[in-house]
Amino acid sequence: MSAKQVAGGHKAAINNDSVPQESKENSKKVLSEMEGSGELETEDRPKNEGNVIGGHKATLKNPNVGEDAKEHSRQVLQEHGVEVEA
Repeated sequence: MSAKQVAGGHKAAINNDSVPQESKENSKKVLSEMEGSGELETEDRPKNEGNVIGGHKATLKNPNVGEDAKEHSRQVLQEHGVEVEA
């Protein structure tokens, strides 16, 4: 199992309401140790622009998304040079 998979499991435990607080604290400690030791490579890469654009387009078409979120997506798409309907 890779370090990223282990970290993912600990992150899931931290955010799972059915996990006891003691276990959550242990997971936080393990993640902190992994980050401090360099075991987890933190990547400051930009997101895949195609995925970002696709996600914002999907937001505009989703009837369950609020108008504020749709307006934000319109702005992001315009910043990326994508034409959108108002």
